[in-house]
Amino acid sequence: MALVDNASCAKPSDDFLFPEIIELNVGGQVYITRHPTLVSVPGSLLWEMFTQKNIHSLARDSKGRFFVDRDGFLFRYILDYMRDQQLVLPEHFPERNRLQREAEYFKLPELVKMLSPKLSKQNSIGDDPCQSDPEELSPNADTARNLASASAALTNAPAGSFASSGGGAGPDIRRSGFITIGYRGTYTLGRDSQTDAKFRRVARIMVCGKTSLAKEVFGDTLNESRDPDRPPERYTSRYYLKFTFLEQAFDKLADAGFHMVACNSTGTCAFAHDQTDDKIWTSYTEYVFYRE
Repeated sequence: MALVDNASCAKPSDDFLFPEIIELNVGGQVYITRHPTLVSVPGSLLWEMFTQKNIHSLARDSKGRFFVDRDGFLFRYILDYMRDQQLVLPEHFPERNRLQREAEYFKLPELVKMLSPKLSKQNSIGDDPCQSDPEELSPNADTARNLASASAALTNAPAGSFASSGGGAGPDIRRSGFITIGYRGTYTLGRDSQTDAKFRRVARIMVCGKTSLAKEVFGDTLNESRDPDRPPERYTSRYYLKFTFLEQAFDKLADAGFHMVACNSTGTCAFAHDQTDDKIWTSYTEYVFYRE
């Protein structure tokens, strides 16, 4: 009887190997979701992973999260699909082919079909089976205003106001707008400010503004990894530069026709050590640039 009781007590533990809430580390990006979501598509790779009995066979990171060595940014669309078997992509989504490859890897054939180009009767690409974000489909006032400004400039431009580029003639029209760059800096100051301040290197220069303007000014030096799917006419505050020299950012803005119109800075102070009088100052500064 004792052996039978032990076996019956061990059986429930086999049925509840995975917790209700599961943390995933996908390519360095952390996701938190429910176990039923991960097993919602039978036969998928995630279903195979999280229905097996041997939980110890799954790879984990240093914090115990289940690790999947795939694209961490694209996995959010995989997880969205697992929740309700629907797919909503931004209107200007540049990673469609890569997402289709991820869907194939995770064994999601219906998602692969949604991402595949659909041919119409005229042998051309027809309706997109993927839905678009309703917010992205709404008319964009900035786009209409820019088109109207460009049309007016073409109509009212005097003769000889067109610049040649690449062997062809075309108007040299630059769209107006604001770009804000900001950085957080720290420095240590000695007793009574008698010693030289010890400055630390600027860790990151943030870029805020319209996506198209930011890409025009900074080009390949712009890091878009924190907001990779932002359409060109939308705004973002998550870009940052691949370099850490403020003067280099100022030069690029000046070359693009921007000039500074405002700046602001805030700072806080704390003692560096209880036994010293050295103080650490932390500041955040923003510079606002505008082009007419």
